[in-house]
Amino acid sequence: MTTPTSLEASRDAADANAFAGLRMSDVLNAAQQFTTQALKQPVLFAGQEMNLMRDLTSICLGLANTEPQPGDRRFSDPSWRGNALYRSTMQGYLAWCDALSSFVDRSTLDAPEKARVQYVVSLLTDALAPTNALAGNPAALKKLVDTGGASLVAGLKNLAGDIASNRGMPTQVDKRAFEVGGNVANTRGSVVFRNEVLELIQYAPTTAKVYERPHLIVPPQINKFYVFDLAKGKSIVDYLLQGGFQAFVVSWRNPGAEQRDWDLDTYVRALIEAIDAVRDITGSDDVNLHGACSGAMTIAALLGHTAARGQKLVHAATLAVALLEGSPDSQLGLFATPEVVAAAKQNSMSKGVLPGDEMGRMFAWLRPNELVWNYWVNNYLLGNDPPAFDILYWNNDTTRLPGRMHGQLLDIFTHNLFGKKDALTVLGTPVDLAQVTCDKYVIGGMTDHITPWKGVYDTARMFGGKTRFVLSSSGHIQSLVNPPGNPKAKYFLNPALPATADDWLASAASRAGSWWEDWRDWLARRSGVKRVAPVAPGSERHPPIADAPGTYVLEA
Repeated sequence: MTTPTSLEASRDAADANAFAGLRMSDVLNAAQQFTTQALKQPVLFAGQEMNLMRDLTSICLGLANTEPQPGDRRFSDPSWRGNALYRSTMQGYLAWCDALSSFVDRSTLDAPEKARVQYVVSLLTDALAPTNALAGNPAALKKLVDTGGASLVAGLKNLAGDIASNRGMPTQVDKRAFEVGGNVANTRGSVVFRNEVLELIQYAPTTAKVYERPHLIVPPQINKFYVFDLAKGKSIVDYLLQGGFQAFVVSWRNPGAEQRDWDLDTYVRALIEAIDAVRDITGSDDVNLHGACSGAMTIAALLGHTAARGQKLVHAATLAVALLEGSPDSQLGLFATPEVVAAAKQNSMSKGVLPGDEMGRMFAWLRPNELVWNYWVNNYLLGNDPPAFDILYWNNDTTRLPGRMHGQLLDIFTHNLFGKKDALTVLGTPVDLAQVTCDKYVIGGMTDHITPWKGVYDTARMFGGKTRFVLSSSGHIQSLVNPPGNPKAKYFLNPALPATADDWLASAASRAGSWWEDWRDWLARRSGVKRVAPVAPGSERHPPIADAPGTYVLEA
């Protein structure tokens, strides 16, 4: 097995949309539909069996050239090609997977039913991959021999620990390797404002002069803020400081059951208070905002509210991997039936919150090969410690979502409230994003399965004014944490916003490198002139309260 060595390890591992949940009854119902189709279409089923037998015969005779999909790390060990038994096992497994998938594709199920059944079939086939068993994993067998059985003992110990303390899920990251405020979230700064909902962090400038208009980062409510301030070299906060920007960030409080009634109004109201504090500290009439996922949704709600009231608090806004309406391309909508949505609302309101670990498990089972079986093999079959990756640490440092906010987000996605004029009300004002005319920079990820880029493109087209849409070649998290220097990185640009995403891409230009560099230049043109950097944080009204990363981020 190949342990992940880059941000690929957690692609698509976190986002604002895994709210409806996945019930076992829905999985079983989809499995029952598969069985029903086999009984209703015996000729089709028999034909697929015949095709599978033909493929297996070719494999046994050594005539097949079946190969795994590019990027499938499960079969990266040389034994899968050099050993005849392993090669035929791999090819037989892939032929079986293809037969099941082809049967579903050719069935009489409608499109949503097919998507649900395909997902359940993939859960089964992923679980039964030969690489998930000791006897079927050549790398694990070799390590067992090389260590004289010590790897098996270590793996059993890891398994026992996860059963006892991780609800039976394989641990994704070695949390002992990281400390918030130590080797992550360690950029120098101060908390300069606090209310019940958030802390505002002002970062110490690293250049002699700074742009006069400040930049405020708004993270998702379902994650802690420091995805924007990881280790040096991956921190967009540090990148901003090095570019001469005045950087601030919101750190949301991790709500408990007593905050069950917090909703979008609560978060927008708190964000307006933070903006007022930034304006007081910097002397700027307005700010530039920057958000991702549900943080970008909060920004959109604020922009709609201020546009309705004729306020000019925001000069320009950046929205990354942000869906403002349900996307048919997203796996997360597969099981979001009215019954599931109603049950999800009732569950979170009865608890007061939607727990972060529940969302984490949901995401894991949306991408089981990367987020479940990968660690099953690493931790149990190979007997390795979980990997020590900062993004995985951040992703496992979960937060909760208030029950009322959870229900409101479900309504936003299932009823497309942002996409309909005046369908959503924020702080008493109806929201019409077409009236939002400040400049916007919107980023999508080409391989993002959580917030599919075509849905993010539709987000860009909801707004009025000038919007620059940029498409990163990466997945969900890689499209956020995208520092310069990756030789494989590229992004696509097209100044026009035609009616469809496909039309946009057809005439887009490809550029090598990170979108961060293009965005930095775009942001600089909207940040005013440079002036001498402040020598101390805060202001008379907003003196420093605590050192960064503050106190809210440390609350479990």
